[in-house]
Amino acid sequence: MIKGVFIIGTDTGVGKTIVAAGIAGALYRKGINVGVMKPVSAGTREDARFLMASIDSRDPIDLVNPVHLRLPLAPYVAAKLLHKRVDVKRILRAFQLLSRKHPFLVVEGAGGLLVPLQKRFLVADLVKVLRLPALVVARATLGTLNHTLLTVEALRARKIPVVGIILNGLETKHGDLAVRTNPPVLQAFSHLPILGILPHLEGIDVRDCKWGVLFETVQREVRLKDILKGRRRPH
Repeated sequence: MIKGVFIIGTDTGVGKTIVAAGIAGALYRKGINVGVMKPVSAGTREDARFLMASIDSRDPIDLVNPVHLRLPLAPYVAAKLLHKRVDVKRILRAFQLLSRKHPFLVVEGAGGLLVPLQKRFLVADLVKVLRLPALVVARATLGTLNHTLLTVEALRARKIPVVGIILNGLETKHGDLAVRTNPPVLQAFSHLPILGILPHLEGIDVRDCKWGVLFETVQREVRLKDILKGRRRPH
């Protein structure tokens, strides 16, 4: 079985690209041969380029990001308006090629788990086809309990293994009561480990590939060993 992790956000804008790049970059700086993948992008390819830059990737961008749609919409909607179809077979071919080059892959999804890629094919179906465990990235702020637990429930209903949860506080203020109380509640109700809580970080720019102290923070705050080990059985 190919080793890696599929990064799932509880919503658009939770910072899954930054978390994915942070994990990949931190592993790369530990000497691990890690590859990155953004199977589907819509609008721009900035996220894919950011992921690639985090590990100094020399892989072709069409391999890292095999499906690119120029409209910034949900992939199914963008493809339909462009009279195209998200080519899942192309994604699988790219995934297989990358897996031969890299023992561990960090794959970032598009939007949330139930975002449609085709009429009867969701991001969740892609996760199952790739046979990777999921890592859930959620906001650290108020409202994250519902979104995160719904995502975990949807993963388990599809028997997708879940490595754990990372709470991303990149857009939160220190001292927020919800930020302090969410982690133990999420852990208790999801029965999953909180593998990291990333604080607000300055100096990160996806477009210009600026990292600030992202990699150092991920190495310090995220349980990378548990991500590498993965969790193969859904609970």
